[in-house]
Amino acid sequence: MRRLLWPLLVLAVLLIVNVLFTPSFLSIQLRDGHLYGSLIDILRFGAPLILVSLGMTLVIATGGIDLSVGSVVAISGALACLQISQDASVFGAVASALALAVALGAWNGFLVAGVGIQPIIATLILMVAGRGLAQLITDGQIITINNPSYKLIGGGYWLTVPFGILLVLAVLAVTAFLTRRLALGMLIESVGGNAEASRLAGIRARGIIVVVYAFAALCAGIAGLMISSNVSSADGNNAGLWIELDAILAVVIGGTSLSGGRFSLGGTVLGALVIQTLTTTIYSVGVPPETTLLFKALVVTVVCLIQSPAFRQKAFTRRPRTTAPAPRAEEKAEVIV
Repeated sequence: MRRLLWPLLVLAVLLIVNVLFTPSFLSIQLRDGHLYGSLIDILRFGAPLILVSLGMTLVIATGGIDLSVGSVVAISGALACLQISQDASVFGAVASALALAVALGAWNGFLVAGVGIQPIIATLILMVAGRGLAQLITDGQIITINNPSYKLIGGGYWLTVPFGILLVLAVLAVTAFLTRRLALGMLIESVGGNAEASRLAGIRARGIIVVVYAFAALCAGIAGLMISSNVSSADGNNAGLWIELDAILAVVIGGTSLSGGRFSLGGTVLGALVIQTLTTTIYSVGVPPETTLLFKALVVTVVCLIQSPAFRQKAFTRRPRTTAPAPRAEEKAEVIV
């Protein structure tokens, strides 16, 4: 709980800043059977980032990294929209898009665990090639669709709540059950802590790594469906652009170490909400668009520094003054002589 204190404080500060600029920021209204408000918008627009961050958390917990999730987001949305535009069923389009996403994630896991390529290199390959694949699927165009059933995934409501929020809660609940109620979470942490020791203990580290990368791609695929559904179109070039960096930041802000080992799903969700709230704050405060990324980077840097125990100890702990030692009796005698 202690490692969640600073992200909670930062989130509270961001909310207070928004209230100062917009007094009705925290208000939630029910109109036409739907919940509306800035807080609902933060959750709705932050849902894809939360999904990608959940998958990234498990990958980082094994000591790896996945830079290809942004490309998987684009590929998933592009394939689903292409098939729907060709009069395919929504269920078939969604299933094929998610199946391709899982296959791409398993390929990443095979390169890392089977071939032995460094995770940053293995996923960088798909990060670059994946954008080309998404452009190939869309033929370099923006595919526009008009399907109410598909619109529900990212832009619809169910039981007065945006469907994307409910989808995130469902994925979070399943992930928490698999990693905290079953032994999977402990196995992931053991592989991230020491893969060789885990192998000697009888744990199939390679299989776990493949499963983790496949799960991260599955989360990215669902996020791609949500993003393309929300705008009723697929853009292979810009969909999910740089979302992998925001996901890594969310994981770090949430307290998960990049060196692997222990992870925190709740901290990751909190970190993603901090980033999405920061994005909302930037727009509400009126930061010029050309300096948005710089402002965001500065704030995230400050958050990470404040969260670091070593930095807090150096910055906020007073060092004791060093006083000169008292002269010995012999030295006093020499001075008197």
